[in-house]
Amino acid sequence: MSPSHCSSSPAPSPIAAPPADGDRATAPTALSSRAPHVPAERLVAEMVPPPRFQGARFDTYLPDPRQPSQAEAVQVLRTFAAGIDGADADTGGKRRWFSRGPKKTAAPKGPRGVYLDGGYGVGKTHLLASLWHATPAAPELKAFGTFVELTNLVGALGFQQTVRTLGSHRLLCIDEFELDDPGDTVLVSTLLGKLVEAGVALAATSNTLPGKLGEGRFAAADFLREIQGLSAHFRALRIDGEDYRHRGLPEAPAPYDDETVTRAAHHTPGASLDDFPALLHHLSTVHPSRYGAMCDGITAVCLTDVQAVPDQSTALRLVVLADRLYDREVPVLASGKPFDALFSDEMLRGGYRKKYFRAISRLTALARDAKTLVA
Repeated sequence: MSPSHCSSSPAPSPIAAPPADGDRATAPTALSSRAPHVPAERLVAEMVPPPRFQGARFDTYLPDPRQPSQAEAVQVLRTFAAGIDGADADTGGKRRWFSRGPKKTAAPKGPRGVYLDGGYGVGKTHLLASLWHATPAAPELKAFGTFVELTNLVGALGFQQTVRTLGSHRLLCIDEFELDDPGDTVLVSTLLGKLVEAGVALAATSNTLPGKLGEGRFAAADFLREIQGLSAHFRALRIDGEDYRHRGLPEAPAPYDDETVTRAAHHTPGASLDDFPALLHHLSTVHPSRYGAMCDGITAVCLTDVQAVPDQSTALRLVVLADRLYDREVPVLASGKPFDALFSDEMLRGGYRKKYFRAISRLTALARDAKTLVA
């Protein structure tokens, strides 16, 4: 299920008082005041590894010596990248956003996809981005995006236009493949089938559900079952390990008080400052495909009065925002409840728990980054 949005007017965001001493470097903006328009061309052009992973390379991935599957995955992906043909005589290296159809070539024999199968924080996105960078094709012939971004692209362009647009690519990388919405899964599975026919190489990741970590199996069986006829085109690579975001790191800082958060926002150029409930309401008025643009130019996100999210639709929208902030390495400073109290026990036991645990993990990492704002 894609996060929904409504057309109601956003609730006004309370205006935070400036620091008591009146000494402020800048007046913070508010995410809840932003409703950007994002043309379809931008959605396509931005299908590259996010800023956090622009420097990701196989050589910068540090396998855990206790987990041999990590080093093995690097070698397999290096070979996979080298085997992708980067040539495209029809385009001469130029992007064909709205071409008439994919390049008509027979799909190569053998697996045309790899599936990185592992838990949270084992470096799957780093490896996926490294594959994108290592593939010998021009950047305009490679696409990288999350599952949600891919479904948003289909929504913006339409199914047939998306096939024509991505069909000229040599590689499509899909991060965080979602298996919890049957409709979207069938949509993307059908799309991938068309792209395989056009000769596009595929790579995907998803997360193991936390409750399955001790069962000796990851999500590969679920993934291969859901994509049905495409399963023969994927080789599953299991990547064991613990969440690197918590490996040897201190616990996330406790939430600050409202005054500290407000003061930091006024003293941090490019920071945003929002009342958390008002921001959640605003997210319901903006399509999730625009959340990235909503964060343009933001150097830090400051939130007051963080509370548990009231319902699942709101929670899913928050997950998308957390992903966009994490991609952009935007620290998050907050008052109110800690981030591990955002989602109810019922949500964390439900079908979308994978997304919620990911959001908690990522927001916790961003909260650590925000400690320097109050140092």
